[in-house]
Amino acid sequence: MPTLFQISISINSGSIGRIAEQIGQMAITQGWSSHITYARNFVLPSTSKAVKIGNIFDMYWHGITTRLFDNHCLSSTYATKKLIKKIRQIKPDIIQIHNIHGYYINMKILFNFLKNTDMPVVWTLHDCWSFTGHCVHFDYLGCEKWLTGCGNCPQKGEYPASKFLDRSYRNYVLKKRLFDQMKNMTIIPVSFWLEKLVKKSLLKNHPIRVIPNGIDTSIFYPIMDTRTVKKKYGINGKFILLGAANIWGKRKGFDDFVALNKIINHDMYIIVLVGLNNEQKKKIPKEMIGIERTENVDELAALYSVADVYISCSVEETFGLTIAESMACSTPVIAYNCTAIPELVDNNTGFIVERGDVESLYKAIVKIQKKGKQYYAISCREKIMKYYNKKKCCNKYMTLYDSLLQ
Repeated sequence: MPTLFQISISINSGSIGRIAEQIGQMAITQGWSSHITYARNFVLPSTSKAVKIGNIFDMYWHGITTRLFDNHCLSSTYATKKLIKKIRQIKPDIIQIHNIHGYYINMKILFNFLKNTDMPVVWTLHDCWSFTGHCVHFDYLGCEKWLTGCGNCPQKGEYPASKFLDRSYRNYVLKKRLFDQMKNMTIIPVSFWLEKLVKKSLLKNHPIRVIPNGIDTSIFYPIMDTRTVKKKYGINGKFILLGAANIWGKRKGFDDFVALNKIINHDMYIIVLVGLNNEQKKKIPKEMIGIERTENVDELAALYSVADVYISCSVEETFGLTIAESMACSTPVIAYNCTAIPELVDNNTGFIVERGDVESLYKAIVKIQKKGKQYYAISCREKIMKYYNKKKCCNKYMTLYDSLLQ
């Protein structure tokens, strides 16, 4: 029985945790044994065997050293050595890596270990951190230092934030050395847009294969009875404009939703934002409905289904998972012409407008309202079923694993 070992920060929590769980489920159905790591946020149940990495004190110390020295992913020494000991015990056939940033892994120790094993490594990139000296995204600022080696980072204060030192150049050089030494590592961008970047990055010498994120279409589907969620949040009788994010900020378009709220007719439209923290809930205009982040995927699917339009004002998406989830629930999308988003949204499933053009957002809303949600519903669902359902996407991983083992 072949064994899969996935390195993930979470299990069944957030987009990455859910994707890791999906891959593990598919591996098990095909006769594999599956293990998934987590540093925080393990949402039961899981079909895979869970492996804990570190503890809360380790993550706090990792956070402190990152903020002082800009050395993210160079702490958590003891936790990473324990992880390696566990890998030696399990002896997996494939190592599947997801994001290693997040205050829980020492990349130097991990990759120096992996280079000396015979285990094929598959690394799924959910953002751009792996080929920059500091940041996880750079499109918002239009920064291209990642092409030449970084240094004097304009986003030093952004996640993973450093308050004092800027070692982005040294981080870049270290990443290049660590990742170049890997002789059996395949890079998986989750979109064609990200693939283009990877082919120009410090990872360009590795095999690269696009596998998009998979959507569980048995959970995210058009829910007809939405009375419960309507009653819970007081959403009745208006054209519902929905937005969702794990962490809201300027890059996710929080300010643009506030600007949109100023020009819509509040007797006709209502904006609902999912994933706000308590502070943001207090700050939003009284006409808007703010909902905190939820791990309840059934409730999230109901919110997607009750919406008349899903709006993404995000300017940095390597895939656009919430967009795909809403389309799986037959809800059309209006989004900005940024990064990977246009791969998901076309004329049959909604509208793409220029970044920051709130007036065009509003005009697109009116167009969808005139045609009606049902005009787009079938195309939205069909596109996800054809290209992005979890079974097809996870099978691509299994095909890749089998080819690497051969």
